[in-house]
Amino acid sequence: MEKLKIGISIGDMNGIGLETIIKTFSDQRVLKQCIPVVYGSTKVVSYHKNIVGIDFRFNATRSAENLQHDKINVVNCWQDNVNITLGKASEIGGKCAYMSLDAATEDLKKGLIDALVTAPINKQAMKMADFPYPGHTEYLTDKFDAEESLMLMVSDGLRVGLVTNHLPVKDIAAAITKDLIVNKINIMNETLKMDFNIERPLIAVLGLNPHAGDEGAIGDEEINIIRPAIVECKKSGIMATGPFAADGFFGSGQFTKFDGILAMYHDQGLGPFKTLSLKHGINFTAGLPYVRTSPDHGTAFELAGKNESDPSSFRTAIFSALDICRTRKINLELQENALVKEDALADADDNDGVIIDD
Repeated sequence: MEKLKIGISIGDMNGIGLETIIKTFSDQRVLKQCIPVVYGSTKVVSYHKNIVGIDFRFNATRSAENLQHDKINVVNCWQDNVNITLGKASEIGGKCAYMSLDAATEDLKKGLIDALVTAPINKQAMKMADFPYPGHTEYLTDKFDAEESLMLMVSDGLRVGLVTNHLPVKDIAAAITKDLIVNKINIMNETLKMDFNIERPLIAVLGLNPHAGDEGAIGDEEINIIRPAIVECKKSGIMATGPFAADGFFGSGQFTKFDGILAMYHDQGLGPFKTLSLKHGINFTAGLPYVRTSPDHGTAFELAGKNESDPSSFRTAIFSALDICRTRKINLELQENALVKEDALADADDNDGVIIDD
């Protein structure tokens, strides 16, 4: 099987991102599965390599056009020496994370890499660096000119998507509309089919309020917004159901019966997900023309420089990116072949009974 080129943005160099990257690819079994392309600086990579104490060689290059297939490739995004302050948010940490992400994204758009795996960024450091987005998801949605995307947390059979991403709690209710929920359900349905090979996905939609509103006794968003969105999606053939009260839905184990779960806001979905899947879950941005995954943890400044990080989630993010790329490619080819076959049958019907003299 052809080795795919996986671009990796280093995230915040003051956190555990590079440590988990180095630990992941020090395992030759992982390195044999793909061609890693790390966007950052050889000096910064070497600094973290010394902390981890793992001796391996990497290929330093200024472009993803010059890669070695049996090594970690490091694309130098800057040449200057930078001040690393482990465990602390800094403007230079944010700027370097921004440069790494920009370079990787541009190469993904050019086709120089096949997928993107992003190491964690720190929101405070990115704000210092004038990063104008709440997070990776919003940045990539804008850069790829996507009308809408879906933050989807994935672990084994558990897939939890979000209607709203990084919003203050006080702004959540006002941001939730019927059209937004319909768009998110459509994206989830499509990605479950194309990227996870589930032919007829069953999707659960959670309510916004406690007890899913108790039929209007504790808020009416379920009646006026969420339920009408579910009904509209059902009419278009999507197997969506709900709204469910979030606490009972997860507490009773009902979540195991569904292929995808749509939560209304960040902590409603990620709280249960991380409880059930910590260290094994990943974040996947559905609805984009390219594949992007990331580990399900943050920069973990409290662990930076201590060589105590667990690379499990990052390793899973790499393998998930590979799996999704290959599954999507196969399904797109099948879809294209089906369209060609339909066109051929239509042409045959048009020529039915007509003798063509060569």
